Amino acid sequence: MPTVSVIVPNYNHARYLRQRLDTVLRQTYQDFELILLDDSSTDESCSILREYASDPRVRAEFNEVNSGSTFKQWNKGVKRARGKYIWIAESDDYADVRFLERLVGVLDGDPGIAFVFCRSRCVSGDDLLGLFVDINSSSSRRWAADFCSEGTEACRNFFLPENPVSNASAVVFRKDVYEQVGGADETLRLCGDWKLWAALALRGKIAYLSEPLNYFRVHQDSMRSKTRRTRTDVTEHLSVARWILDHVTVSDTLFKEICDNKAALWVPALMSLRVPLSLKRRILPQIRALDPHPFRRVFHPAITVVRLKIRRHWRELRSLVAATRT
Repeated sequence: MPTVSVIVPNYNHARYLRQRLDTVLRQTYQDFELILLDDSSTDESCSILREYASDPRVRAEFNEVNSGSTFKQWNKGVKRARGKYIWIAESDDYADVRFLERLVGVLDGDPGIAFVFCRSRCVSGDDLLGLFVDINSSSSRRWAADFCSEGTEACRNFFLPENPVSNASAVVFRKDVYEQVGGADETLRLCGDWKLWAALALRGKIAYLSEPLNYFRVHQDSMRSKTRRTRTDVTEHLSVARWILDHVTVSDTLFKEICDNKAALWVPALMSLRVPLSLKRRILPQIRALDPHPFRRVFHPAITVVRLKIRRHWRELRSLVAATRT
């Protein structure tokens, strides 16, 4: 029985697949199986995956019909996994060859740790390296050093403002804890990972390695980019925040900070002419479920939106005037 099951869920990432799979198979830690899942890709993905399926460590499954959910693929892969640890290695990312060696060592060293994750570095669709993926500049010190934290405290301090785990490929978790929390929420399209990490944290401790062993691909075709462009992520963001608040106790001061933080997300969405009315109607119940006094939070984010719009229109006007002069 392998110690680690590596699951690679893929959909139309043929361009990045070989780099992804090569950096898995070349890991310095070799006690793993590799489960390849294709969700009915329309590019050359299936032929590439079949090239790797001849390796005795590899099992491959191909969906005839697209499942419509990344998290359905995650649950499918974990059900087929034989290892006690799981690494969901997203098909467009890649890793340092020491990734498993370092993260498995942390889990082996403390059975109370539900999952461990490492620092990530951004990489573009054209393989240009970017900056480290930290939550924001105000908390960058926290992510510059290794730590281990009690899970409930981590949920309260890290998971309420944002998802501190920027990329699933940076995580190795215990299969039995994943099963205890019921796996990933398949009703969510974008924030299922955020809810999952919070649920796992509530079952134990979490650990973090500051060494950047994961390379997080950022490109326009990712689900994250698509949902942010259409603002369909807002309802899920509010829903997961409400779920976490239902499982931890927070002070009145922290609750106000969280509500202010979320207002910076939902106020621009409600003010945007690009967001359809049907989506705004779905956002409103989520706001009410989270915040008993939402109108108290509107002023500052609304002013910010207006300022940004004025700046954008002013730049467009200046460009238009400059063009007419030439």
